[in-house]
Amino acid sequence: MIMEISVGHTPDSDDAFMFYGMFTNKVPSPDFTVKHVIEDIEKLNLKATDPELDVTAVSVHACAYIPGYTILRSGGSFGIGYGPIVTARKQMTIDELKKSKIAIPGKMTSAFLLLQLMIGKFDYVEMNFSDIPEAVKSGKVDVGLVIHETQLSYEQEGNVKILDVGEWWHKTTNGLPVPLGINVMRTDLGMDTIVKFDKYLQASIEFGLEHLEDALEYAMQYARGKPRELIEKFVKMYVNEVTVNMGNAGEESIRKLFEMAKEKQLVPDFEISIATK
Repeated sequence: MIMEISVGHTPDSDDAFMFYGMFTNKVPSPDFTVKHVIEDIEKLNLKATDPELDVTAVSVHACAYIPGYTILRSGGSFGIGYGPIVTARKQMTIDELKKSKIAIPGKMTSAFLLLQLMIGKFDYVEMNFSDIPEAVKSGKVDVGLVIHETQLSYEQEGNVKILDVGEWWHKTTNGLPVPLGINVMRTDLGMDTIVKFDKYLQASIEFGLEHLEDALEYAMQYARGKPRELIEKFVKMYVNEVTVNMGNAGEESIRKLFEMAKEKQLVPDFEISIATK
């Protein structure tokens, strides 16, 4: 019997790239049909606190607040020595940064948790991630925590990089990938179904990598006006070997993030659930 699965993903080119094979039915499944829902990552994080979607992209940080979901092994966004950055109109010291109000892309984003681990608690204002570069440039805020493709375009937007959170994580953890986004599936669907869907998503990602030009063309519908060269660079950064399957390194990085966050009492005490291999 074929099961219809609701799948939430973000209007971002890397997510679109991963789901290209699945959503265009170029990678068919004998087990599932999919209905996709597109929302900003923080909206998906909040939606997942009251399980509404069968499968959804979420920030790794959100796993501390969504006990009804199991993490899939495929489809994760992990930085390999890079990740979110902090930008401003001019260089500033860490002390100046800590006294500033920082625009963040949401309280449940991994970027927010990682920056707290890096510099301690700070004053912040939440806004849609795509509005942050202009808010920094215009002086509406002093500092912006930047994610997605805007971490590659800050110079064109007239801002400067003052901190690299991904580099900090890489050095602090001796090279673990930076845990940013993942896909999760409702635990009550059962591990057999979860593993089957996980393999289906993995096949879709592999198909995209094997048909790079076509998958990039599909992903360009979520380019937000950015040039193809920048989108291609961004997709290649965040659809990598850990995306196909997080493996031991990806799993270890997620566990390390929460171990550090629990020590600093930045997340509640909880147990994560990860799909079996």
